[in-house]
Amino acid sequence: MTSSIYLDYNATAPVRPQVVDLVAEVMKEGGNPSSVHASGRKAKGRVEDARAEIAALAGCKPQEIIFTSGGTEANNLALNGMGERLLLVSAAEHDSVLAAGPEGWVVRLPVDEKGLLSLSALEAALEQGGGPCLVSVMLANNETGVIQPIFEIAELVHAKGGLLHTDAIQALGKIPVDFRALGADMMSLSAHKIGGPQGQGALIVREGLPLQSIQKGGGQELGRRGGTENVAGIAGFGLAARLAGEGLADYAALATLRDHMEDAIRALCPEARIYGQETARLPNTSALSMPGVGAELQVMNFDLSGIAVSAGSACSSGKVKASHVLTAMGASDKEASEAIRVSLGWMTTQSDMDKFVQVWDKLYRRKSPKFAA
Repeated sequence: MTSSIYLDYNATAPVRPQVVDLVAEVMKEGGNPSSVHASGRKAKGRVEDARAEIAALAGCKPQEIIFTSGGTEANNLALNGMGERLLLVSAAEHDSVLAAGPEGWVVRLPVDEKGLLSLSALEAALEQGGGPCLVSVMLANNETGVIQPIFEIAELVHAKGGLLHTDAIQALGKIPVDFRALGADMMSLSAHKIGGPQGQGALIVREGLPLQSIQKGGGQELGRRGGTENVAGIAGFGLAARLAGEGLADYAALATLRDHMEDAIRALCPEARIYGQETARLPNTSALSMPGVGAELQVMNFDLSGIAVSAGSACSSGKVKASHVLTAMGASDKEASEAIRVSLGWMTTQSDMDKFVQVWDKLYRRKSPKFAA
């Protein structure tokens, strides 16, 4: 059965119909933005218009944006484009951050049971770093939705002479994001999390910060990322950013649907754990456990019932394994392997959430050892 209820927006959001139309239109136009003739100038205009739209949503200057092939490239560019520095990251970061730094140069810092970075551990690591460090902490976690105090972290990092990168890929379009107000030096974004095309991302780099290009080529993006720009993808990203900005209030309202669902699950099963519930989270995200029932079995059963959810991050080639994010928060491997992620979006309705709770209850009663004869 094809899933008719989509609750996996954090993996990828459906491409907005207006974006599909624009991408097709721009692809028909053609043109290389580095060319000086009419079609090149038109393509260049598409890129720069999108740059301005994304800057407006992200709270930065258009010239601070470097377009990339996606969020993973943006993270890799940030973490490998500042020379040899000790890299300090939270233990709950996305795999593209955890794996980005040179071997032996990455230190993972603990998070507490709420999923928040230990500021005391960060301060100690900055003291022991032996020189200016590069710190990477995501604004909002892709699995739990937990929001980090980036402004406080930035103040701490800068006081010790370091630089701060934040992965804001999950936060953009779901909560207000302001690069300047956050105080970060670099920030990663991705189009497909906000209804834009897959394979398009951006890295925001504070004006004046020297960044070494890791992809050499013809000097595009002010010499910071070589390669002909994906004009259609960039244009789609820009439109998706404008639409996401217009829909921020609607996203905030999703917290009511999410919270009612969590209350219903806890009423059915008081032992169910909801990760990060005690702190600020994205309004659309819930990581919750079904005691005694593995995440892979849950995902398959929900799919058979026409509901799309995921087990943690969707960036592991379809593998279902215990989440490193949840174990970093103190969950055992068994507990982490019993958790799924539910992420709502602009098409989610109350009836969708009611159906989810019904299927959850039916599966729990059928598969949990608690109800075994």
